[in-house]
Amino acid sequence: MINKIAQWEARHPKTVVLIALLLIIPSVIGFIGTRVNYDILSYLPEDLESMQGEEVLDKTFNNAGMSIVIVEDMPAKYTEALKEEISEIDGVSSVMWTDDIIGTQTPVSALPDVLKNIFYSADGNKTMMLVKYTNSGSSDETLNAIKQIKKISNEKTFISGVSAITEDTKELADSQAPIYIAVAILIALVIMSVLMESWILPLVILAALGIAIIYNMGTNIFMGSISFITQAIAAILQLGVTMDYSIFLIDRYEEEKLKFTDRCDAMASAVTKSFTALIGSSLTTLFGFVALCFMQLKLGFDIGFVMAKGVVFGILTVILILPEIILLCEKAINKYHHKNFIPRFGKLNGFVYKHRRIFAIMFVVLLIPAYFVQSKADVYYNLSQALPDDLVSIQGLNTLKTDFNMATTQFVIIDDSVPSGKLTQMEDEIKNLDGISSVIAYNSIIGPAVPDSIMPEAILKICKQGGKQMIMVNSTYNAATDELNSQIDKMEQIVKSYDENALITGEGALSKDLVTTTDRDFLVTSILSVAAIFILIAICFKSLSVPILLVLSIELAIWINLSISTLMGTEISFVSPTIINCVQLGATVDYAILLTTRFREEIQLGRTKKEAILNAAEASERSILQSASVFFGATFGVYLICDISLIKGICALLARGSIISALVIIFFLTPILYVCEGVINKTSLGWRRNKKQNAENSESEVKTDA
Repeated sequence: MINKIAQWEARHPKTVVLIALLLIIPSVIGFIGTRVNYDILSYLPEDLESMQGEEVLDKTFNNAGMSIVIVEDMPAKYTEALKEEISEIDGVSSVMWTDDIIGTQTPVSALPDVLKNIFYSADGNKTMMLVKYTNSGSSDETLNAIKQIKKISNEKTFISGVSAITEDTKELADSQAPIYIAVAILIALVIMSVLMESWILPLVILAALGIAIIYNMGTNIFMGSISFITQAIAAILQLGVTMDYSIFLIDRYEEEKLKFTDRCDAMASAVTKSFTALIGSSLTTLFGFVALCFMQLKLGFDIGFVMAKGVVFGILTVILILPEIILLCEKAINKYHHKNFIPRFGKLNGFVYKHRRIFAIMFVVLLIPAYFVQSKADVYYNLSQALPDDLVSIQGLNTLKTDFNMATTQFVIIDDSVPSGKLTQMEDEIKNLDGISSVIAYNSIIGPAVPDSIMPEAILKICKQGGKQMIMVNSTYNAATDELNSQIDKMEQIVKSYDENALITGEGALSKDLVTTTDRDFLVTSILSVAAIFILIAICFKSLSVPILLVLSIELAIWINLSISTLMGTEISFVSPTIINCVQLGATVDYAILLTTRFREEIQLGRTKKEAILNAAEASERSILQSASVFFGATFGVYLICDISLIKGICALLARGSIISALVIIFFLTPILYVCEGVINKTSLGWRRNKKQNAENSESEVKTDA
């Protein structure tokens, strides 16, 4: 079947390329129509109480995306006028300030302490108002409303809250994405031009892989939306991990041209003979991404599914489109041919072989400390740490911390049937917890004796709705810290004693659940990715020992990568270890498979172990260098430009990981394969072809080791 397809496409290159180009049109439309989600916390499992609380805030109080607007050193009339302007913005439900309670005629000094402590800074120079939105906190309408608030505000006005941070993230990502994608492609193009023997061939490969990337990103419309992290790194990752397939096909085509007089027949033969190897090679990468889909944090499915889809499109493009583009551009490819700039690795391989025992021992010795050190990596969960300090939302957050003693805000949702006296008692218990700076509740603002019928509508909308009462609790502790997590646990014990169905939500509660969820996800995805790739390698090599050696070699590269962050004191985001463990394992284990496959081929040709390992290393290192360099260049380009530290950090680890994996294969796996060849033979089916070869290799091994 594949042979017939290959023969037909080789004879009709213009038709195939035309169809491929036409398919770009719906893909671009799909890409434009795909919504991007900038709220990572929205990917938490829906059965968590913090997420259930967000649902109540959204549906009952229209409050899931409340923002805090801070005004500095401005008269009350300006603040009142700003409040009215904000109230008229589409997507804003209501705005609450002191004038909703006592009017603007009362000076700050005469305000009741409870209002002064809530709405004014300690020095009285800054005041804040609470803004509620009509839609959910991460909706397009809410983000547009925040954008309008920033437009009408002066330089002494700041806006903070999760929704404001989300909007700043959107603006930053949207403005920088085209730049760092262009830089990444340019770096990859330069690297490919140097490492390949034609100035045109890299452009041909990028054109084909670019089509695959457009197809992948366009079909994301069927998912409804994708995360901004996926949007930022998917194209770069797809380019890096599918580059191997293009190189593999091109190398095979060069071999087949020596056997056929007709280049169309040569290409059809190259596609046919490469098909099985390409499918096998892609499965390891595919399984690495599929493992991400099993994360409880739905962000994992978002990234994993899109990237798994990208691998499939990459393979299909290499098989169905790249051959035709090569045939159409072959004259230009050959015309702009240049000498090979890749150095020979004979001396390096000789050095590694000469010191093979030392490198093999180093491999074993490094495993335990590398695993231990990487487990101590400093991980951050606070999403505000991922953004630059000069953004409006981060400036607002810092102002809340320093002037209002509010690092985070939690919302307690409790049944309105609880007697007011009990609620006052509960609020007092919460206030007495260490780190609580203020509690904004209906009772504390109005008092339990005032009937609802004479209260301003704005206050009732914020505090009481649908038989529920909302209490806003401000903490001096930062999100995702042990202090805040402990405080939330104590708060939960208090509120549950008054209403067992009470819920606590907000940035702190969501971040606390994020810590628990991602810790579990890292363990599950690590086990799944290792197990899946282990089984695949075991089947491919019909061996028990080969998958152990290959997976351990890449796991060592991963541990060294993360250990460098630990030793450098660099904080990494909560998703980085999971993504690195799956992506680096799935994408770079191909290097190990390539070397091992060639080693087995050389052994089966009757070479001695020394000849086999040196030939295998020499033949494999060119492809390993090309693949690792392109992967490095693409991800490093994002690292250079991106100001969102979460994305920047992931790309830094991926760039570094590609190089470390290549070095581990060259310096550690090569001698390990040589030293363990006898064990591999005994634990693998058909590793050597016959008994005579077994005896020859065993005799050679004894002589060489002697």
